[in-house]
Amino acid sequence: MPAHDPALRALARLPRPLYGHIEALPNRVLGYRHRHPWCQFAYALQGVLEVWTDRGRFVAPPQWAVWIPAGVAHRVRCATGTRIRSLYLDNSVCAAARSRCRVLTVSPLLRELIRAFSHLPAEYDERGADGRLARVLLDQLGAAPEVEFMLPLPADPRVRLVCNGLQRHADRDTSLAAWSMRLAISGKTLTRLFVRETGLTFRAWRQRLRLLDAVPRLERGEAVTEVALDCGYESLSAFIAAFRRLYNMTPGELSRANRILPAGG
Repeated sequence: MPAHDPALRALARLPRPLYGHIEALPNRVLGYRHRHPWCQFAYALQGVLEVWTDRGRFVAPPQWAVWIPAGVAHRVRCATGTRIRSLYLDNSVCAAARSRCRVLTVSPLLRELIRAFSHLPAEYDERGADGRLARVLLDQLGAAPEVEFMLPLPADPRVRLVCNGLQRHADRDTSLAAWSMRLAISGKTLTRLFVRETGLTFRAWRQRLRLLDAVPRLERGEAVTEVALDCGYESLSAFIAAFRRLYNMTPGELSRANRILPAGG
């Protein structure tokens, strides 16, 4: 269920500690920030889901999902054909370790549990089989490991200016020195600010941006070579090596994994 759904906004409380319905989002940016009094587990059964907060961009193809804690302002975007299976969790059942936004792995078991749960009535029988399914699902959500499908965003206006420019033209190789000249600060200062604000060096941040930009195109089945060149890589081998280092899989493996995921449900 998308966050802007009026039925969700009208709820004074969730009908059950775990709540979820089938819904699809259109191909448009939800151009407003919003927040929930509950935790959200946003998962795309098909397509790529992106969640933006003040401090990060979180990208999740079907093998991953985005965890959004209660009260965190965010906006969502996704492409045509993306099919969402969002879950909403009362704070009483949210794991304490899930206190920040992150991208989590969706195992085959977790995926099937989400699929089955999305068809249950909102007020399912907590004492019967439906309640037992919900408890197993909660256990699996709490155990889901984190992956680095996120791009940290800075608060400092100078670093944010650089990051915004990089996001508009991720394929360009504008150097740190060139950016420092534009900002009239030293390269050393900008380097220090970048690490302080994002936890990454300028080069590492730009590389992660390019690799994240590649994910939706790979999920759509576009040619790896074309994606690599468009993302600013001079060779296919360099792109594949960088992708494997960050995500522990090759671009081809990501594309193949998405193609074999079941489309039903």
